[in-house]
Amino acid sequence: MPKAQVTFEDIGVTVTVPAGTRLIEVSEKVGAGITYGCREGECCTCLTKVIKGAEHLATPSVLEDQVLKDNLAPRGHRLACQAQILGGEITVRPG
Repeated sequence: MPKAQVTFEDIGVTVTVPAGTRLIEVSEKVGAGITYGCREGECCTCLTKVIKGAEHLATPSVLEDQVLKDNLAPRGHRLACQAQILGGEITVRPG
């Protein structure tokens, strides 16, 4: 199974995770500062800045894309509860 390296800039931790994992799941396990509310992609609480490796995340779903637009999320941001890791190296921080 493909693996990915995710770095949480806010706490200076890098972990290796299996592809298919969502950013919020990894954040919870390592104690990163990404907060969340609904975990369903509707509240935008888990807005996360992708500093490096956006190409290693699955394309935003229609729901995520709409929530990002509705909340005027800056370019390069994703919802951690929706962003699925595909592989490679990714660096994020709470948005």
